[in-house]
Amino acid sequence: QVQLVESGGGLVQPGGSLRLSCVASGNVFGVNAMGWYRQAPGKQREFVARITVGGSTNYVESVKGRFTVSREVNTVYLQMNSLKPEDTAVYYCYVDKYSGTSWGRGTQVTVSS
Repeated sequence: QVQLVESGGGLVQPGGSLRLSCVASGNVFGVNAMGWYRQAPGKQREFVARITVGGSTNYVESVKGRFTVSREVNTVYLQMNSLKPEDTAVYYCYVDKYSGTSWGRGTQVTVSS
């Protein structure tokens, strides 16, 4: 079992930046990828970004050029720049292993003036 704890969320003005962090602990062997989803009020959870064990990255189209996912040992980061009100959501970290997917509890990001 993998435990995930996110941090770094908060309130930011449009055009601002935030950096989310997610620390993985427990049985972290055999991780294939780590990344982020988000869920806005009244909407389904959507994929945001991921990074594989080999360093390949993928992003949802709406965040390309603004968000950057990176990984350092057992921590995955999401650098979010040029934030927009539509980026407001709860952001969830996840870890993919052959045995399944583990999720964090989420961190709130609110983009508002």
